[in-house]
Amino acid sequence: MATLDWSQCAAVESVPGKRSGAWVFRDSRTPVSVVFDNLEAGASIEEIMEWFHLTREQVTGVIAFVARSLDAPSLPPATGVFADAHPVR
Repeated sequence: MATLDWSQCAAVESVPGKRSGAWVFRDSRTPVSVVFDNLEAGASIEEIMEWFHLTREQVTGVIAFVARSLDAPSLPPATGVFADAHPVR
């Protein structure tokens, strides 16, 4: 799976020196990962909002961003002259 381009998600930001540049909810120090870690552990969106002082828009914004990213078409496999090239060492 491709790495998400979080810079395209309006609900988050990465600021050098703030949480080591990790993606956090805009104007907070709360890492985006808390949503997914806690959902995986069985927490509800309401619990996550309460525990981390997030709004419903923030939480659903990152979930919607990930969902849209999963629907994005992936790049086709490489073909042609450079498909079998090996990196130079």
